[in-house]
Amino acid sequence: MIIGVSIAKLTCAVMDCADPKALAAFYLQLLDAEVLFEDDTYSFIGHRGQVNIAFQRVDGYQPPVWPGPGKQTHLDFRVPDLTEAERALLALGAVKPDFQPGEDKWTVLLDPAGHPFCITASW
Repeated sequence: MIIGVSIAKLTCAVMDCADPKALAAFYLQLLDAEVLFEDDTYSFIGHRGQVNIAFQRVDGYQPPVWPGPGKQTHLDFRVPDLTEAERALLALGAVKPDFQPGEDKWTVLLDPAGHPFCITASW
């Protein structure tokens, strides 16, 4: 591959869940985003032409275990104020697990479907 030339462009990260509309509603409150497409199986949020997030219904969905080997991927979000963002996200339904490897650099939270995600004021 030649540096500066890509094979593809990332358009979307897709997360499994039991209820795509409910999980999209949570992330819509976290992000400056809009619903791009929604039906009983999928919810896509974001902005056309940018990297978006989609949520897909999976029958028998089981959330990943944090901490544990079942966590395959997670999302990171930069926030202006870590303490205020944590407070707001907990009020929206996120959960703060006991295990926090980031010390004061980042905080791990779990979304309403159990997916871990991180918030940080750095980077």
